[in-house]
Amino acid sequence: MDNMTFEEAKKKLEEIVARIKNENCTLDEALKLYEEGVKLARFCDEKLSIFKTRLSEIVDSAGELDDEQ
Repeated sequence: MDNMTFEEAKKKLEEIVARIKNENCTLDEALKLYEEGVKLARFCDEKLSIFKTRLSEIVDSAGELDDEQ
């Protein structure tokens, strides 16, 4: 999963949700899919958190540049 992009993980998560909703999964299959979905959701959340932090750093840095002019 580490080599997966945010977009790939999100798409896979959406596919898992659709499968659980639309297919007649056994309880064991649904549990396995749910577990994978939780991992993907955490991965996406971590990627978004990193993105937000980096974006905030860029905006702060840009603000400091504006102050210098």
